Amino acid sequence: MKQLTAEQVAGVAGGELRGAPEVRVSGVESLAAASPQDVSFLGNPRYASQVMPSAASVVLVGPDFAEPPPSGRAWVVCENPSEAFTRVVMAFAPPPVSFPPGVHGSAVVAAGAVIAAGAAIGPHAVVEAGARIGENSVIGAGSYIGHETVIGADCLIYPNVTVRERCRLGDRVIIHSGSVIGSDGFGYIPGENEHRKIPQVGIVQIDDDVEIGAQVAVDRARFGKTWIKRGAKIDNLVQIAHNVVIGELCFIVAQVGIAGSTALGRGVIAAGQAGVAGHLTIGDGATLMAQAGVSKDIPAGANVVGSPAIDRKEFARNLFAVNRIGELSRKVRELEARLAELRPSADEDTGA
Repeated sequence: MKQLTAEQVAGVAGGELRGAPEVRVSGVESLAAASPQDVSFLGNPRYASQVMPSAASVVLVGPDFAEPPPSGRAWVVCENPSEAFTRVVMAFAPPPVSFPPGVHGSAVVAAGAVIAAGAAIGPHAVVEAGARIGENSVIGAGSYIGHETVIGADCLIYPNVTVRERCRLGDRVIIHSGSVIGSDGFGYIPGENEHRKIPQVGIVQIDDDVEIGAQVAVDRARFGKTWIKRGAKIDNLVQIAHNVVIGELCFIVAQVGIAGSTALGRGVIAAGQAGVAGHLTIGDGATLMAQAGVSKDIPAGANVVGSPAIDRKEFARNLFAVNRIGELSRKVRELEARLAELRPSADEDTGA
């Protein structure tokens, strides 16, 4: 079991040590669940009250945390404890799983597929004719790589992923289990007796350094391409429809659905369960907050919430007004009752 002293933890975290430099730790945990053998961190001031009762021997804290460490414990003061804690976690993490290059004996690789010498093709994987797998890429057990699909270098395709025909993946792409890349776009001509399928003859292009979570569906384009640009990160259970463009460095969080031919600009954040209608443009740096229902174009830098989605400040004003309806209704009833009491006197004064 790997152990580090508090002084060594401070070195890994890049922080200033306060307290006992010799205390030893062998793991990482949350403040509430930590044991004396653990390192923890204060990433949010709302949890500051948990630091002193925590059993963690070493805690990463921010510069504004003023409590001195008790005897036998140590603080590591960091500008960004959460980011520094990530480095500490990696120091204790087990070595990554390695995959020896070569094609497993149970894999099926069609004639005409090109597999780089350093690539690894796992058990029961299928690589169809015309496909190309780049240097040091891993195709996990049971995954399917379709005809003429190109996968770049240093990609990690986890077990049971489907990448259908003619798709294009760049370098360092990660796709987690259960995801389907290049499924047919949802296109039909409705009819009274049947719905006729519209052929989906385009592709999916995924650029360098994209990571796609588990159970994600990325549909191929009706024509042209569905395009996920460099550095985008996509969470689990996301639906990306045909001809969608996801801009560079976007974050697409769990259960988001993006309808066909919508384009997201650079650095857009679509939070959990946001839904985006088709043929829209979402500007650079916009944030679609959780469960936002987006039915119109969103300008760059906007922050929207609700369904239909509106600016979050306007949403807050509307919500405040709605929450006052009960109070206003009560005041109206009181005024009506008071007017009813005053009306007989007013009638007498006017001789009515």
